[in-house]
Amino acid sequence: MDKIRFKQAEKLIKESCRNIKRVITPGEPGDGTINTEKFQEAMNMLIEAEEYIYLSLPSHELRGDDAADFCHKLLSARNAIDHMLADFGVLEREDPSERIREISGGKLIIVNNSSVKKLLVKSGAEAQNIIVAGAPLSIEDMRRINPKIPEGALKGIEKKIEHLKHDIERKLESLERVIVLGEDDKSTRLLAERAGELYGADARLRENIKDSTPEEILEMLS
Repeated sequence: MDKIRFKQAEKLIKESCRNIKRVITPGEPGDGTINTEKFQEAMNMLIEAEEYIYLSLPSHELRGDDAADFCHKLLSARNAIDHMLADFGVLEREDPSERIREISGGKLIIVNNSSVKKLLVKSGAEAQNIIVAGAPLSIEDMRRINPKIPEGALKGIEKKIEHLKHDIERKLESLERVIVLGEDDKSTRLLAERAGELYGADARLRENIKDSTPEEILEMLS
């Protein structure tokens, strides 16, 4: 368990440094807009971390899982704070496209439509690692999406599903991890659920994904 916690903390350290260029002397604050979501995220993490002050009385010494979890919460808070400082010019935010290209290199990204693929490629993702599903991964899911679909139409969809699964399995010969990324709607949720069962895929769904910034794309791919 300690190793898992350590890996989580290590991953968070890397993520917190990806788009933020840390400098010894911070820049002068400029005009900006408070990211209330990041502010709330930082506050929540610090409040959760504060519990360890009381749990560790009287020595305040933490070991094992407790030490890892405490550090994980502080790193989460720092990551959120760094994003807010970058919005005000105190820290320098670097172009995330190179990081997106790097981090997408070992992943198979399944999307539900070509517009999401275009968004990812424009943000720096590797086009050859993205599959546009265009169909669910099972006939049962197609019936859940459209209960009134004619049986005759299902034959064509069944062929699409076969081709889709073949493409995924072929890509997985050289890629290790699968992510389903897209709009948080019924069809994409079903796609993510089935891909999770078949390929151990992680889901990265959000509303209005077409409006996502490169920084948000990087966060979803991480």
